[in-house]
Amino acid sequence: MGEIPDTRPSLLVRIRNPQDERAWREFLDIYEPLVYRLARRKGFQDADARELSQEVFLAVASAIDRWDPDPSRGSFRSWLFRIARNLMVNLLVRQRRHPQGTGSTDIKHLLEEQAAPVGEDSALFDGEYQREAFRWAAGQVRGQFRGTTWKAFWLSSVEGREIKEVAETLGITVGAVYIARSRVMARLRQSVEGLEGA
Repeated sequence: MGEIPDTRPSLLVRIRNPQDERAWREFLDIYEPLVYRLARRKGFQDADARELSQEVFLAVASAIDRWDPDPSRGSFRSWLFRIARNLMVNLLVRQRRHPQGTGSTDIKHLLEEQAAPVGEDSALFDGEYQREAFRWAAGQVRGQFRGTTWKAFWLSSVEGREIKEVAETLGITVGAVYIARSRVMARLRQSVEGLEGA
């Protein structure tokens, strides 16, 4: 889907209202799995990753009014990544003061060695965001297509099967597979762009 634009500005405005449950549900549907997977990939156990996710979104809720959407100051995702990274470090420091069995002595060093939210961690965060945006968009558009159209897209684009094999499996022409892929991808792009306000 190419380079992913910033989060939809209207959603960021709406989550400034803690009473807007629909906005927060949409926001958490997108970003909570992202923060959780980032923590898990950095070596956090399930419970710690869930605790971290909660802390990140509590911090976002209390600071969103102060977030400045000025592009020169960085994107919302960069701001969210810095919050997540700082809270990971804080959690590791707390664990150092009150040691708990983590199963690994290397976890504390993973984040402390990173000086800035760039490089591998930032790429990991962006990759997780792309996967979560795709998952969300797929859930939004799947019901808009016949089963064969969706299967042709899924088998060829997501599972990476050969077009000819997909056509034979589904009993359709090679051209029909290409058309299905194109239609679904266009709808997915629209959904992601709508999500992000691009």
